[in-house]
Amino acid sequence: MAMFDLHDRTCLITGASSGLGAHFARLLAQAGARVVLGARRRERIETLAAAIGSRALAVELDVTSEASTTTAFDMAERAFGPIDTVIANAGVSSPCRATDLEESALRGLIDTNVTGVYLTAREGARRMIASGSRETGRGRILLIGSAGAEMAIDGEAAYCASKAAVATLGRRLACEWARQGICVNVIQPGFIRTEMAGDWFSSPGGEAQIAGFHRRRLQPIESLDAPVLWFCSDESFAATGAILTLDDGQSL
Repeated sequence: MAMFDLHDRTCLITGASSGLGAHFARLLAQAGARVVLGARRRERIETLAAAIGSRALAVELDVTSEASTTTAFDMAERAFGPIDTVIANAGVSSPCRATDLEESALRGLIDTNVTGVYLTAREGARRMIASGSRETGRGRILLIGSAGAEMAIDGEAAYCASKAAVATLGRRLACEWARQGICVNVIQPGFIRTEMAGDWFSSPGGEAQIAGFHRRRLQPIESLDAPVLWFCSDESFAATGAILTLDDGQSL
């Protein structure tokens, strides 16, 4: 990944306490970026920030709250200056049949996966525009969707619907901010072994699901590295409104 030099970038990443968010934080820091780790589990992001070093900052962040989101960006700017890159990664799942999903769980899922992405992207865009993105063209917002937007996953009707919303949101925001120097794109990964899935893929049902994938495996997390770095870099200046389904062929 030596081709991607992000030393002049500052990136705020939501859902950074585990899984993809923590991986992206380490990845961008290795490429030289200053990284702001946002999540509700403060101890975890503080531990990760300490491991990354002086170019990392942990900020407690609840993406479903506009006030919390605004405060997190304020703290990030006080520490590192203007934010020019955002990865809206925070997301949750609540697997069960649609007829059994409690209203509270449904609202919590939509609040995090849709409202949270909206609030994160909007606040990021506001800050980028205020700091001159229209003139520099360096604003980058990357939404982390899911291949679930493209396929039906058993027991995940609400999750799939929320990720389809993320894909549509990404294209509309890209259109709205195209003349503001902000590129908005979406990556849709497949199933990756992360904390969100818990022990499912070690269970007989999970093993059977993996056996049903064309490549008989979970997607390696490292498969996202190059596109994430590219979307966050200056080199992606002509990419906006893109929806990249990168799922190891799981949705085929």
